[in-house]
Amino acid sequence: MKHKLPKIGLSVLTIVMMSGCTKLGPDFMGVETSSVPSKWQHKDKRSDETIAQWWKTFNDPILNTLVEKAYAQNLDIESAGLRILQARTALGISEGLAFPQQQTLSGNAAAVRSNSNNFEAAGINFDMGWEMDIWGKYARNIESSEANLYASLASYNDIMVSVISEVARNYINYRTAQERIAYARRNVQIQERVTQMTEVQFNSGNVSELDMQQSRSQLYNTRAAIPAIAITKVNALNAMALLLGTDVSVVRKTLLSGSKKYRDATSKYLNQEKKGVIQIKQDNSDLLNVEIIPMSHINPYNKIDAGLLMRRPDIKVAEYRVRSNNALIGSSIAELYPSFSLFGNVGLNSNNASGSWMSGSNALGVTIGPAFSWNIFQYGRIKNQIRLQDAVFEESLVNYNKSVLTAVSEVSNALESYTWVQKQQKEIKNAVDATVRAFNISVIQYNDGLVSYQRLLNTVEKLTSTQDRYASIKGNLSLQTVAFYKALGGGWQMSKGKSYLSVETAEKMKKTVNWDKYLDVNMTRLPEGMK
Repeated sequence: MKHKLPKIGLSVLTIVMMSGCTKLGPDFMGVETSSVPSKWQHKDKRSDETIAQWWKTFNDPILNTLVEKAYAQNLDIESAGLRILQARTALGISEGLAFPQQQTLSGNAAAVRSNSNNFEAAGINFDMGWEMDIWGKYARNIESSEANLYASLASYNDIMVSVISEVARNYINYRTAQERIAYARRNVQIQERVTQMTEVQFNSGNVSELDMQQSRSQLYNTRAAIPAIAITKVNALNAMALLLGTDVSVVRKTLLSGSKKYRDATSKYLNQEKKGVIQIKQDNSDLLNVEIIPMSHINPYNKIDAGLLMRRPDIKVAEYRVRSNNALIGSSIAELYPSFSLFGNVGLNSNNASGSWMSGSNALGVTIGPAFSWNIFQYGRIKNQIRLQDAVFEESLVNYNKSVLTAVSEVSNALESYTWVQKQQKEIKNAVDATVRAFNISVIQYNDGLVSYQRLLNTVEKLTSTQDRYASIKGNLSLQTVAFYKALGGGWQMSKGKSYLSVETAEKMKKTVNWDKYLDVNMTRLPEGMK
């Protein structure tokens, strides 16, 4: 049988084919912000390179090792990698809709009995339907899915920034606790010696029992402070184990692989010589420079590279959300207009008496032609969908500007905090120096009977509290350094060119589902730069 397309069908098909794809809706023209201070309009390639691996400025091999292990093992980073894969497959779905959306092969066979007659029915059909993307609905959806893919990449980088900074922060807290414990143990030894001196004086009748009990009370309080600091140390250790996705014993082994400065030995700091008088050395080899806490110095007066700030991953996530929502406006507008489709069917169907062969000439049928549909009575719903999407777009734009303001605020806070804590650290170091000197003088004068025991007790108490504050402020200064580099969004650059999926995860997924090329190394490799 010969089939002919109606002339009107040919005309419509010609018009549809000749008309190109018109993308309705606004094109994304980028986002502008005036939230970055003008004084930050500065470019510094060296700063960019430093911030990319800022943890190395602490010159601590153990911290470097922990960061590398966290990148390879952290579960949040692994989850973010899987979300990239999800976004990539979602983009594949959107791209697939640009091709014929319906391609169905179906078949049937049945035996029919009617009165005394038996019939056999059989058929096989291939149906195809293709909605032409005249108004750019599918093109806008692809644009939105692509933006979501880049948002997932930026989110991966943002999680990396957070994980690396948390590793450094907890490592510094761990070392700060170590230094505080070192000072506390040293002061326990000092106070034990002072208590012994007081007990000797009491047994000789030179001091009252009150002096002896006050000395013991101070000693017990100092001992009691150590467990509280140890709890902070344990919490930091457990936090690092979680960040590295491993057991605490593995992290502890890494932490103990450092140099001697990380050991809590304290006996070497005491000098019990000359007539049993306990003294503390004044030079840098003794009390003032334990150097357990890693330190990294930044120049808070340097200009900030605004371009580097605007590449902060969370800002990029917000920017890609704006781009995605902008594209969906055009996709919604396309629903206002008629959709044009091509449809076709090739079928072989037969309904013959039982025992008869299928007649191919009469059973073969071919149908092909254009079609259109138009939601002419649903404008209220469609228009409100467009308005809804426009409001979502504007909200994402507001969120973008907020993320920029948040970044500026965090950088400013980190710079100011670092400046003030740095000044505080210098003054507290002078205070420790003066307290050590006062303690040594009071011990000598007390043994010579020139000052009361209360004066000696006061200097011991100030020595303990001042040293503990000194260690805490040193740790806080390092934490402010971490906060500064995190505020600039540093650290994600280490993932450039690497795969966002581990080999083990990719191999396991290949055994479960046919992923084609999606899990190839080249497909999962992170881009060198972001669009």
